[in-house]
Amino acid sequence: MDLSNPRCEHLASPDIKNFILSILIVFGILLSYTPQHVRILTMKTSFGISPYFVLLGTTSGSSALANVISQQQSLHDMACCKEVNGMGCFAGILGILQVGTQCLCFFIILFLFVLFFPRNTSHLPKSSPTYRTALTVAVICIIHAAVMLITTLAVGYTRPSSLQAWSNFCGILSALLASIQYFPQIYTTLRLRCVGSLSIPMMCIQTPGSLVWAGSLAARLGPKGWSTWGVLIVTACLQGTLLCLGVFFEFLGPNRGHGHEGHDKDTVVARGEDGEEEVAHEDDQDLPSEETPLLRDQ
Repeated sequence: MDLSNPRCEHLASPDIKNFILSILIVFGILLSYTPQHVRILTMKTSFGISPYFVLLGTTSGSSALANVISQQQSLHDMACCKEVNGMGCFAGILGILQVGTQCLCFFIILFLFVLFFPRNTSHLPKSSPTYRTALTVAVICIIHAAVMLITTLAVGYTRPSSLQAWSNFCGILSALLASIQYFPQIYTTLRLRCVGSLSIPMMCIQTPGSLVWAGSLAARLGPKGWSTWGVLIVTACLQGTLLCLGVFFEFLGPNRGHGHEGHDKDTVVARGEDGEEEVAHEDDQDLPSEETPLLRDQ
């Protein structure tokens, strides 16, 4: 195939191994987020998920999408779609498709988080976030995504020479948000001593998957794309920490398997006399104790 643009040669005959790996990563991203979506839908509650974790994760995804779209290499690959066949064009936009899929999956988590956020927080710890907090998080995420989209288009049309600088800014912003994304969730998991609606299978898939994805993007974008694939390495390390905590509280800790509000609708969180949070079951209130009267009418 004769190409007028020599920069499109790598798409005219793409590397099959990297092409297949990139497609597998797209399906891997969908597969990795599915357990989290299913867990919230099954439990019908987003208890245990920090609203700030959702806020930082969603805004980080929007920033990462703006970053990869405005990358010079991505723009060149998209421009090559006019000169290469369908397979070559598809190979050129796989990086954008990967980041876009991740962003979409996190927006689905945001939607489910707000939809199934516990309305009645009277039995939850006093420091628990309110439904208004969840709505505020959703509004901020939507506004941020709109600003990223509008600014990217505006810079691309008015100052194309500044696109790479804007891309680097978005990448750095995404990296900063992703770097602190897991700290609120780590704190929430430690405070509740349970994973709640947080999906352990999702983290088991994503922790090593992020490293594989980073390697794929590094091979595609090169050192100049450090702001794109570097954030994935940071995310993998922090998510691995959260995964270790989740496995401990779910399977190894003294309260393993407890504290899933919504998974067991009869489970409530209360405070003992010492101020510590305790897990109790509503059915336990009907069990006899030292204070139970001999006659139920009393």
